[in-house]
Amino acid sequence: MIRWLGVIFLTLMIFSVLIPWLEKLGVGRVPGDIRFRLFGQIVCLPFGSSLLCYLLVLVLAKLL
Repeated sequence: MIRWLGVIFLTLMIFSVLIPWLEKLGVGRVPGDIRFRLFGQIVCLPFGSSLLCYLLVLVLAKLL
């Protein structure tokens, strides 16, 4: 279970850094992504996009 928490945390960190570029592609706006304003900054928690990315990688791994 600790491994999965680490993977989820790492994915969220990567998405939070790449979100300005990924928003142009539509990632970060799927249902399940949470956006809110905190102390004047927009905070994005891309739970839905992380799940979508995981499923895409899983399908690619199964095909290879």
